[in-house]
Amino acid sequence: MSAAQLITRAKTYLPQDRVRFVQDALAFATNAHEGQTRSSGEQYIEHPVATALYLANINLDSVTLAAALLHDVIEDTGVTKAELEKRFGADVARLVDGVTKLKRLDLLAQEVAVSNGSTPRPIEPTAEAARIASLRKMLVAMASDIRVVLIKLADRLHNMRTLKHLSEERQARIAKETLDIYAPLAHRLGMADIKWQLEDEAFKYLHQRQYKSVSRMISRKRAEREAYAVEAVEQLSTALKKAGIECSVSGRPKHLYSTHQKLLRYQARGRKFDEIYDLIALRVIVETTGDCYASLGVVHQMWRPVPGEFDDYIANPKENLYQSLHTSVIAMQGSPLEVQIRTKEMHRLAEDGVAAHWTYKQDDPDRQDPQFDEKLTWLKQLLEWQREMSGDEEYLDSVKTDILGDQVFVYTPAGDVLDLPAGSTPLDFAYRVHTDLGHNAVGAMINGKLMPLNTQLHNGDTVEIRKARTTRGPSLDWLNSDIGYLATASGKAKVRLWFRRQQREANVARGHDLLARELRRVGVRVSNEEIAEKLGFESLEDLAEAVGTGHLGISKVLEAVTQHFPEKPAAPLPTTPPELQRQERTGLVVMGVRNMLTRIARCCSPVYGDEITGYLTRGRGVTVHRSNCTNMRSTDDHDRMVPVAWGYADSMYPARLIVQAYDRVGLLRDITQYVSAEHVNIHSMSSHEDPVTNSCTVTLTVYTTGVDQLSRVFTRLETIPGIQSVNRANEGEPATPQPAGQSN
Repeated sequence: MSAAQLITRAKTYLPQDRVRFVQDALAFATNAHEGQTRSSGEQYIEHPVATALYLANINLDSVTLAAALLHDVIEDTGVTKAELEKRFGADVARLVDGVTKLKRLDLLAQEVAVSNGSTPRPIEPTAEAARIASLRKMLVAMASDIRVVLIKLADRLHNMRTLKHLSEERQARIAKETLDIYAPLAHRLGMADIKWQLEDEAFKYLHQRQYKSVSRMISRKRAEREAYAVEAVEQLSTALKKAGIECSVSGRPKHLYSTHQKLLRYQARGRKFDEIYDLIALRVIVETTGDCYASLGVVHQMWRPVPGEFDDYIANPKENLYQSLHTSVIAMQGSPLEVQIRTKEMHRLAEDGVAAHWTYKQDDPDRQDPQFDEKLTWLKQLLEWQREMSGDEEYLDSVKTDILGDQVFVYTPAGDVLDLPAGSTPLDFAYRVHTDLGHNAVGAMINGKLMPLNTQLHNGDTVEIRKARTTRGPSLDWLNSDIGYLATASGKAKVRLWFRRQQREANVARGHDLLARELRRVGVRVSNEEIAEKLGFESLEDLAEAVGTGHLGISKVLEAVTQHFPEKPAAPLPTTPPELQRQERTGLVVMGVRNMLTRIARCCSPVYGDEITGYLTRGRGVTVHRSNCTNMRSTDDHDRMVPVAWGYADSMYPARLIVQAYDRVGLLRDITQYVSAEHVNIHSMSSHEDPVTNSCTVTLTVYTTGVDQLSRVFTRLETIPGIQSVNRANEGEPATPQPAGQSN
């Protein structure tokens, strides 16, 4: 039946000789797959026919249909590429060969998700590397000929529809890959129809409980929403016809996965499912672009528009070629309603995306879009990254972040539009324009105002980069995620590449300095050799180089330090004895002693993750000091020292910081703002000015969750203009010895 449907559909838009070409490919594929069956038990030929039928429904050319029918013959039947080229031409053979190389993605499922008894076998590094390498090949092949990925998307859609016949492990892996790679790729190509089908099918297998829950909720209120939609459609249709606009209006229900995403956003705002009315969008299809704007006026006259919820994608099309007017209004019963307005041609392109443009480009010269190639600049980016990035994983991370994620659209000073991942900064913008512009960026003008390089960009911003007068290089701070200079993986990769090209000795020296400074200021006494061993580096120099080039963030080093080197926390008991409850509240455990009062020493203020020791006082329990506290080193009463350990990490611990800075107006305000931005509470603050040197010392006590958060506070404070150094109390300054067990 499917084969007959395919030929019938092809006859509706292909010339007779091209239909015969498709029929020849169908006969060849049927013969090649004779006797083969799928996991579902159906004849194997049904799969390539279903793949070709989807492509025929969006009017793709005969070469693509033939390649879709033949896309498994090389892999599964032993037919050679040379034989296909001789029989069907070089284009068909090249497309089939390109799709065949991608077949390894599906075959690898058997290697990386095989069960060993009741426990899934861990993914082998070589298999995972091969999977990532195959994805890279697909993306590069797609950039060379878009039809390769169109066939692959149709192939993946039919595989998802028959996924129930595979094992649960393969279902989960394929569904995750579909949701992470293929559905976002369909969206980037503007193919909304296949995007929502892939998302819903993957959602069904990847999040079964949520899928059933959303389905039940939608079914429960379906009659009410359908009645609401019918009334809204009737009111809008009547108003548009009175205005003399020929149109069709329909209510489009949200798909399951998009509804699930919307529910998550609404739940974060404290709203219930019953309060959500914009699960239905009205779609208005008109004849001309002028009718689109006239219809918008009618909609806004009928219902009050929601401020800030209007987007004109007709005047400013998306990078995936999508065009439409979007507006949200307060409609009947005071409920929000989304309305989309577009022409018939825009609607076809919205559903089929780049596939529709490809059809025009190949088969109808009069309807070609002369800017087709220019609009898909992100495809060229895939080829550029192929040349620039040596690692497959780094390449795939760049694609996921910079191509398949949510986008913002900003303008160059010349008025050109650039698409960047959501959360991008002017520095990301600079690296997208040119690598040298990024390396030498010193400032940015956003909408005519001078702004920092780590300012987040928003839709419609106009960005101009200020370049250094002399050649310089990137700062290592640009790779620090806590500061937020770069959001794009490609921008980070270019900064890392610059540092990798510098002399190894300089990188190693820089890494040693960073390690020593960070470990010293957070008060952790661990040798660099021990850290290198725990992180899997062969030598200390390799660790220092990784830190010095920014390949290994200093936050990752601290995370490893707090994970591997502090004394192990006491294992939580099923029920907590009353005598230990007091210790749990402080996050401390006195080893081998129960019902012991503990408190934090003020002289050194240890925080979670520090190496600590206890001092038994008379009538005041155990005072906990850092192991390198000056008071503990100076005491001779070792009999009163007891071992203690951190029990829990959810407590808050005080830490005293000493900030050396040049005195200026607004310094204390900036310090307060930057510390608060890290969600850290300031308990007290004092300052001492030196009018001779125009400098000041600011001492503040903050409450943090541990050394990880404390390190982020250090990093933020050091970016404030005028600050020279930030240290914990007793670090880098002489301390007056006091009797152990007393606190300042």
